[in-house]
Amino acid sequence: MAPPLQDTGVEVGAGEKKANGSEICSRRFFTWEEIGLRTGRIQPHLKEKWLVIDRKVYDISSFCNRHPGGFRVISHYAGQDATDAFTAFHLNKAQPSKYLNSLLIGELAHDQPSSEPSKNQLLAKDFRELRSTVEKMGLLTPNLLFFGLIFLHIILFDISAWLTVWYFGTSSISFFTGVAFFTIAQVQLSWLQHDLGHLSVFKTSKLNHLAHRIVLSLLKGFPAGWWNNLHFQHHAKPNCFRKDPDLNMHPIAFALGKKLARELGLQKKKFMPYNYQHKYFFLVAPLLIVPFFQVSIYHSTIKRKEWVDLALIIIYQIRVILIYLPIMEFKTFMAFYWLSR
Repeated sequence: MAPPLQDTGVEVGAGEKKANGSEICSRRFFTWEEIGLRTGRIQPHLKEKWLVIDRKVYDISSFCNRHPGGFRVISHYAGQDATDAFTAFHLNKAQPSKYLNSLLIGELAHDQPSSEPSKNQLLAKDFRELRSTVEKMGLLTPNLLFFGLIFLHIILFDISAWLTVWYFGTSSISFFTGVAFFTIAQVQLSWLQHDLGHLSVFKTSKLNHLAHRIVLSLLKGFPAGWWNNLHFQHHAKPNCFRKDPDLNMHPIAFALGKKLARELGLQKKKFMPYNYQHKYFFLVAPLLIVPFFQVSIYHSTIKRKEWVDLALIIIYQIRVILIYLPIMEFKTFMAFYWLSR
């Protein structure tokens, strides 16, 4: 629930009006101190989450569970200004605005800065000016010919991998050449799906999401929903411990940063000789990547009930098996698949 109206000297009883005369919301004014308490983690407001966009205050307490971009992405900004994140993550502002109207509970008081006091105001201002300049220069306008050629060369590498093994057999040279071609295709698919996931290829979000699911799930074998959930959090809070999933690794192998090291010290837990983790990282990390991805993609997809993604990645596995297994032995196929994977 929002607190009582503040006495700001402005008439607040009537509320703002739409063109048709309906009331949007009462004109409530809030301070950053009040907003900062609504993070969902502070007593006695554990069930309240507010955020600010363009100086307007929104109550996302219930909506965060229905947020199309995921619960965690929007929750990371509870108690904070989310203006820049909102601009970056939403290609078409009209669609999310439909949700925002019903969540609006007021705005920042006139004496309050546009973002939380802990944020560097000058840096935020410079970033917004830079983004505006980049947009005016057309640097964010996608070139469909470029992406079309990228996709074409990926298909050529993918076909070349199969043709190399089919025509020349599985001798060492042809085998590793085929692995190289298939790996190049898979790596380039990673970058293409990355641009699609960031809505940077087509002009509409719907087309980007559709193409992203086809490229990542059907052609590469990774669920699009899984990638979006993790990668959006990464860009929402890059390098923020406990918020950026790229940093949220279990301390079974590495103790990242002073905060986690301190927590482990207080709990008297030690899975590995962390003082030497900079030396064994390059040996242990690659061995953990493959099982981590293979387990996490299926676990996440089933847990989130993303059945379309699950069906697409299974189709990918079947496609690769049907294409390569008839032209090589099972052991050779497994080596080919996992080396390129």
